Amino acid sequence: MYQYLEGFGLGFDRNNRSTWTSEHLPEINNKGMCLDYAVAHEDFVWDVRSEPGVVGAFEQWLKTEDLIVSFDAVNFGLSGRKDLAPNKPWPHQDQDPTKSGFRCLQGLVNILPNGPNDGGLIVCKGAHLLSEQFHKEMAWEEPIPAWNPEWYGFTDAGMKWLEDKGLEWVKVSGEPGDLLLWDSRVPHYNLSSTTDQSRFCVYTCYMPVAEASQEDLKRKKIAFEGWFGTTHWPNCQVMGRNQAKRNGETDPHNRTEPVKKPQLSERAYRLTGIPYIKA
Repeated sequence: MYQYLEGFGLGFDRNNRSTWTSEHLPEINNKGMCLDYAVAHEDFVWDVRSEPGVVGAFEQWLKTEDLIVSFDAVNFGLSGRKDLAPNKPWPHQDQDPTKSGFRCLQGLVNILPNGPNDGGLIVCKGAHLLSEQFHKEMAWEEPIPAWNPEWYGFTDAGMKWLEDKGLEWVKVSGEPGDLLLWDSRVPHYNLSSTTDQSRFCVYTCYMPVAEASQEDLKRKKIAFEGWFGTTHWPNCQVMGRNQAKRNGETDPHNRTEPVKKPQLSERAYRLTGIPYIKA
């Protein structure tokens, strides 16, 4: 992943922290996420998505081998960056609050060591079990505007509700290669590193193809063939367009296709959903 950043030719040097600034990097937001440049389809990202141990964990949990995968973002959380706005807490759940019950298992694969103070995922332990009760009791509240239906942001009042129920926020640590999984109803967000250790990860999420419509699969085909990213929802309800901005203008270093296109195995290609489209 360091090689990918250096490949933009903007002067980024993994061994020189003075180059860890926006002018030397593609657009990476203050939460570490890189959303454009067709990064979701670089070969190293697909290598993670198609790793048997990763896919196998979802096959075991979802009890099927017929899965589709999201084309989600990549996190380059370089430690010690001073050129970005502070990464303030943004507690949220990635599931429509009007649709109760388990619907999606989110995941990420750690790329670098990730200790208690190295940034990364923080979750409200056990809150998914009270999700339906929460949304009934908090229905009076004006919600934070959602950028897509499968998102809900927790206000101060919502956070107080969770606290009053005795729920605990837990920072999840992991080693390189560890797969972290959580129910999409779990309130969560990410933290920036307060050490010299950066935080890199690839977001991975799979769902049974049976839960996707033919229209969903056709959108996935458009996303894959256009090298577009999606949210963590594999049924491709929201699709990006690789329109990176820099200082409000189109980034002259924008990319509309991967530098290293993935060479997918038959198993990996099935994860795109394309083979399941009916003629």
